[in-house]
Amino acid sequence: MQATRLTLVCHAVTPMQKQGRFPDDESLLMDWQNARLSLTDRFRKSVRLICGPEARTRQTATLFGDHAVVEPALRDGDFGHWKGQDTAQLDRDELMTWLTDSASAPHGGESVEHICARVGEWMRSLECQPGHVVAVTHPLVIRAAMLYVMQFPVSMFYLIDVEPLSRTELRFNAVWRLRLETHA
Repeated sequence: MQATRLTLVCHAVTPMQKQGRFPDDESLLMDWQNARLSLTDRFRKSVRLICGPEARTRQTATLFGDHAVVEPALRDGDFGHWKGQDTAQLDRDELMTWLTDSASAPHGGESVEHICARVGEWMRSLECQPGHVVAVTHPLVIRAAMLYVMQFPVSMFYLIDVEPLSRTELRFNAVWRLRLETHA
């Protein structure tokens, strides 16, 4: 049986990230059309390129090819009425509850547990799809995928940092594995 290779790529930086705001459906901060020239050959042409539905993931996906298919399971977390809000302007108690209680959703959107369950279901669907998948998505989705693969408790969710344009390599061949690669 051929293995499944999953490369998770975090979308490029957005203006709202730079401003400390919760995301909305914003575009990238970078000149993504010109940056495409430097990254289009990063992966072989035989990969399946997928991305979340938001503008920032669709634009980042074009850096790797023009054949990306939108995968709804890769959407960012639903931040409810916090969408676009400056984190410094939010009710501190509500924000701390969300950051410490994975079942809470004081913003009226998705809880961390819900995001992890959604991503876990998507990861299970990949287990019977051999080949290389490049998925351009969000920090929260990549965190949830890491928890799923490493079988970490949800309490570890906020202990994982995911940088813009970072790559996370995962493999499935009877079990999921994290693969650390060197780029010398």
